[in-house]
Amino acid sequence: MTSKNDIPEQFQIKEILNQNTYLVGGELKTWRGQTSDIYSTISSTEAYQPTYLGTIPTLGKKEAISALDAAVEAYDKGQGLWPTMKVVDRIACMEKFVEQMKTKRDEVVKLLMWEIGKNLPDSQKEFDRTVEYIYDTIEDYKDMDRNSAKFQKHDGVHAHIRRGPLGVVLCLGPYNYPLNETFALLIPAIIMGNTTIFKPAKFGVLLLSPLIEAFQNSFPKGVVNIIYGRGRTVAAPIMQTGKVDVLALIGNSKSANALQNQHPKSNRLRLVLGLEAKNPAIVLPDADLDLAISECIAGTTSFNGQRCTALKVLYVHEAIIEEFNKRFSEKVDTLKFGNPWEDGAKLTPLPEPDKPSYIQELIDDATAKGALVINKKGGKTTENYIFPAVLYPVSKDMRVFQEEQFGPVIPVVPFSDIEEPLNDMAESNYGQQVSLFGKDVKTLAPLIDTLVNLVCRVNLNSSCQRGPDVYPFTGRKDSAVATLSVHDALRSFSIRTFVASKDNDYNNAILKDLLDSRASNFVSTDYIL
Repeated sequence: MTSKNDIPEQFQIKEILNQNTYLVGGELKTWRGQTSDIYSTISSTEAYQPTYLGTIPTLGKKEAISALDAAVEAYDKGQGLWPTMKVVDRIACMEKFVEQMKTKRDEVVKLLMWEIGKNLPDSQKEFDRTVEYIYDTIEDYKDMDRNSAKFQKHDGVHAHIRRGPLGVVLCLGPYNYPLNETFALLIPAIIMGNTTIFKPAKFGVLLLSPLIEAFQNSFPKGVVNIIYGRGRTVAAPIMQTGKVDVLALIGNSKSANALQNQHPKSNRLRLVLGLEAKNPAIVLPDADLDLAISECIAGTTSFNGQRCTALKVLYVHEAIIEEFNKRFSEKVDTLKFGNPWEDGAKLTPLPEPDKPSYIQELIDDATAKGALVINKKGGKTTENYIFPAVLYPVSKDMRVFQEEQFGPVIPVVPFSDIEEPLNDMAESNYGQQVSLFGKDVKTLAPLIDTLVNLVCRVNLNSSCQRGPDVYPFTGRKDSAVATLSVHDALRSFSIRTFVASKDNDYNNAILKDLLDSRASNFVSTDYIL
């Protein structure tokens, strides 16, 4: 067990963080009502005990609607300061925010480790990657504006085409990447001129506290509103008003469907959704086993498999499966379990207290139906962890095959005919990514041509992943709606809109005057350097 003396001083929890404010209409409002306790499953005492981290406000419908009203007022039917602001001025606000954000790195990284159990290198990477994402978004937005700083003419009609905001965005982030994936929604939504209401996930919520003042003083009032509470208590009433123009959510499809159904005019609701996946690996008989095993280890166990891009089922050809299983299982068992700040800790405490028992249910169901746990440590449980179990052979009637496990259990499915995994993928509810291991081009070529029609990213001899963030991130079927990447997200949170005028002396004189006077922020050919 861990004692406080075992924890490096810079990572110790020395003060309880009682987040007693929430951001609405540019004001940090003090909350004196009911609060929710935040615990870490990481223990700081010799006898296991969850660590108390602090509290967050448990807001209700009244506070949720006040946040919505602030966002609606800031948008002001498209007349608000933010949606009509010059692009260069919106960029300046975002640059101010990210500069302040960078000063909070150590605080956010420490809370990432304690709140969700993400190891130190990955927590640092998540912060740094998010900062880089913001800078890349700013640069891409500049490029977009430069390309729009012109007029077109077709069939005697001049057009000045830009992208405009959609309105009010309700943003809900996930617990597994509470900073990066949340900001992958929030940042492009804001910078495109929308106004936002943001509710953090259940886990990974305190780590946003160091950034709340940066949001407050970087953007005009009402542009960013941050609330806390249960989704059904605060998000549902917001949706029921019909005043939300965009639902931006990374989570599961049940939550997305429930919120969509609350909106009285769902045909008007724009969706930007990153949902669940059951990404498979397909290991062909000619695969480089060293490479395939290494990448499958990374794909199944990074952050304990708690990633939508994790490899959640391994299809291995029967010609090599005995060797694959032996070497793969041995390598899984060498992975170090430890607290996030420990050197070399690849497996870390699970943030959800009930996750070990859920994973055990999947293991029990699979073994009752004929699968074996083929690694020695598989299924060993502590108070806050269950060691990854490699299950073989897994069949379609097992829960671990059907459900997105989002945790440390690894189903291995043997196949003799490539049509078997292809058919399973076609029948699956999900279609995000696949990892394909092999080297014979004549075999790979037709497979790739099929797989790109079943998923949105084929990873050749590598594990599934989201990055680099400049590449499209999306999915088919129940896995996603819209595309998230630096380039695509700006477009997902905006719409093409333009001013058109017939080519005649009267209109042309007005256009010239508009440009010369710089009276309009929209009609402009200014070039952002």
